[in-house]
Amino acid sequence: MKKVVAIVGMCGSGKSVASSLLESLGWKKVYFGGVTMEKLKEANLEVTPENEKMMREGLRKELGMGAYAKILLPRIKEYSEEENTVLDGLYSWDELKILKDELGDQLKVIAVIADKELRYSRLACREVRPLTREQAIARDIAEIENSAKGGPIAYADYYIDNNHDIDAYHKRLLSILEQI
Repeated sequence: MKKVVAIVGMCGSGKSVASSLLESLGWKKVYFGGVTMEKLKEANLEVTPENEKMMREGLRKELGMGAYAKILLPRIKEYSEEENTVLDGLYSWDELKILKDELGDQLKVIAVIADKELRYSRLACREVRPLTREQAIARDIAEIENSAKGGPIAYADYYIDNNHDIDAYHKRLLSILEQI
């Protein structure tokens, strides 16, 4: 079995940067947020912060807090049989428990952390789906209260402080990969 690494963190912390680096190293990526985008497209809904929130919370209401892990587990298991796999954006404690039950020690969790104001400024200027400061605050609160996002961050195996330059960030991530 190959390695499976889940990248967790609050919005704007740098999860996608870590996932992209692993992808560039040949890892197969499973993007949890892609489920939301696929479901919005199926429902013929525009991609907006409000619709994303409605879809994320609706899926969890319908399928439970482990919804995304349940939906993506077959793909994760298929990929991880042959390739190292990075999970971009695991959210809830229930998702983590489901994946740990299925993958055991094969799964490692890396939490990316960054100061709140730095995250908000990154979100305001990102090219895809930028968020205002107010939208970012609302998303943080909704993800903590409605998506149980804090558990996987608190229980991560490794942490990356992403308050500095990209070279320091990549160096820390590569150091973690060597350990696992």
